[in-house]
Amino acid sequence: MGLRGDACIVGYSEWASERPALRAPRQSLAQWADLAAEALADAGIEAGEVDGLVCTEVFESRAFVPATIAEYCGWSVNLAERVDLGGATPVGMVWRAAAAIELGICDVVVMAVPADPTPTSPVPRPFDDRMLFGASSNAWGSPQAEFDIPYGNVAQNCGFAMYAQRYHDQYGWDERARAKIVADQRVSANANPAAIFHDVPATIDDVLGSRMIADPLHLLEIVMPCSGGAAVVLCSAERAARTRHRPVHVAGFGERLTHKTPTYAPDLPHTPVAAAAHSAFSMAGVAPADVDMVQIYDCYSITALLTIEDSGFCAKGQAQAFVNDHGLSFRGDFPCNTHGGQLGFGQSGLAGGMSHVVEAVRQVQGRAGDRQLGRHDTAYVTGTGGVMSEQSALVLRGAR
Repeated sequence: MGLRGDACIVGYSEWASERPALRAPRQSLAQWADLAAEALADAGIEAGEVDGLVCTEVFESRAFVPATIAEYCGWSVNLAERVDLGGATPVGMVWRAAAAIELGICDVVVMAVPADPTPTSPVPRPFDDRMLFGASSNAWGSPQAEFDIPYGNVAQNCGFAMYAQRYHDQYGWDERARAKIVADQRVSANANPAAIFHDVPATIDDVLGSRMIADPLHLLEIVMPCSGGAAVVLCSAERAARTRHRPVHVAGFGERLTHKTPTYAPDLPHTPVAAAAHSAFSMAGVAPADVDMVQIYDCYSITALLTIEDSGFCAKGQAQAFVNDHGLSFRGDFPCNTHGGQLGFGQSGLAGGMSHVVEAVRQVQGRAGDRQLGRHDTAYVTGTGGVMSEQSALVLRGAR
């Protein structure tokens, strides 16, 4: 059971990371359409061939979002999917599109993630008071409203700090290993002109010397919010044979959701990515040692550390030693987030998660320029939503 690998990613678009103040306000619908058009052009596919779309929210519509996008872009589609998995959304979007293509529902699917949608209307959007708490639901009846918000167990910084504290208490304290993830990825970001930290190097000591935000996490261990955007195009293997670049087959996927907030996590150091990774590798018929690169969600240094470990690249409790023993930049022996990751490239909303998909495709297609890996046939990609609660994984393989 699983994918045959017949669906391929054939084109992408990615906007450079920028501080939000530098980008003029634009409708998220307009961003969606522009990103989609650029990705289709990259693939060499006409807009009239699109018969599927996968999306998340847009600023201009709270409901009927796929219909709003299809109408705006002038498409009639057989697949109209909206995904809500936080940072796991982009990877989740890809496998859903691949499954639909293999089922014969559609032939060409576009997915785009505009970043930091800003209103262009003179009428302000109603204030969302959930943001006062850094929570996702303060509505009556929500367990988060009843049991988390009153006691201050809210916001991402606190939640990921809890994971870090628990992991280190159980498996040992080596903060330099966490900092090395950031420093190695910054090497890759320095080589990426689109990264927010392009030409801004950072050492392990720089990371540990940055301001403490939520003990034990320092400022440089936490993503930099920015503007940007990304889109990818998937199609059938038959249609992919007539596209412009090397087709990248979706060979395997996995997804696992176990909780929403750390309050209800079954076991903090053990994350749902373990099950997602096992599914993806089994479906693709490969082992972790067989991949040429990993592009893993890294909103925090601890996220990357846990993902490396729970995905099976080392034994439980051994991630700190693994990170210390390997080079994680594009020049290293364990290429991890070769675009810089979100810690170096920047987190442009959910497009920050799509940047991992795009970088994997870019590398597999041999289009990464100065960051191009010598071995680049197989990539492992992950997404993380909530506070290590929603996990998605992909194995991507280049056409031979």
